[in-house]
Amino acid sequence: MIRSALAVTVAFWAMASAADEMRLAVTTSFDSSGLADVLLPAIQDDLDLDVQLLVVGTGQALRLGEAGDVDAVLVHSQVAEEAFVAAGHGTHRREIMYNDFVLIGPTTDAASIADAASAADALQRIANAQPLFVSRGDDSGTHKAELAVWAQAGFDVGAFGNWYRSVGAGMGQALNTAAAMDAYVLSDRASWLNFANKAGLALLYSGDPALFNQYAYLPVNPNKNDNVRSDLAMALENWLTSPRAEALINGYSINGETLFVFNAKPG
Repeated sequence: MIRSALAVTVAFWAMASAADEMRLAVTTSFDSSGLADVLLPAIQDDLDLDVQLLVVGTGQALRLGEAGDVDAVLVHSQVAEEAFVAAGHGTHRREIMYNDFVLIGPTTDAASIADAASAADALQRIANAQPLFVSRGDDSGTHKAELAVWAQAGFDVGAFGNWYRSVGAGMGQALNTAAAMDAYVLSDRASWLNFANKAGLALLYSGDPALFNQYAYLPVNPNKNDNVRSDLAMALENWLTSPRAEALINGYSINGETLFVFNAKPG
């Protein structure tokens, strides 16, 4: 009898002390950057919250939110995010941090994009020279940004030949493919800086405002999905917009180069 009562007491204590769990869909570029390894332990310590990441492209992350398979999403494609909220799938959109997209390519730079006047000019040079170019091709925020710059340059990627390789993969896999093929690729800066297998690749072009890369947090609407933990989603949002998160995000660097800039506004 005593043993049974003790077992019940231990089981109750274990249940009471277990951390809350929430599901967060994040982009592969966020995961590839290494920032999750900095933020998640701090969230666990400060909130006693176990954040389970589902690492996918932005398009898939928003579809997971629409289905109620996650409690919130952290993605980087403003047009798609605003459509998600407008359709009632998310309660609101809160900007958290930003970095930028960069064009990576072989150090030999056969297309001479290092001298380009703009991102559109860089892609025009690639289209004219037709060296190998790797596209993520996965409906991610990075893929959407790439397509937008191609359109700005006046091109439809559907008309490209075999030099344009759509791999349907995350940022790390796309960079690995580009390294193996000695190809050009559009990457977010954080993933590139955290990428170990650079081979013969280098950052060749950056700085165009068209390559601005904003990350935003969207809690999933609990009125559409009964299983969504909106209380935990809001607790995480409050933490991600706090001075504690600001210090960690702005302080995250590789070889002295900051990977993200915190820009969440109060309230």
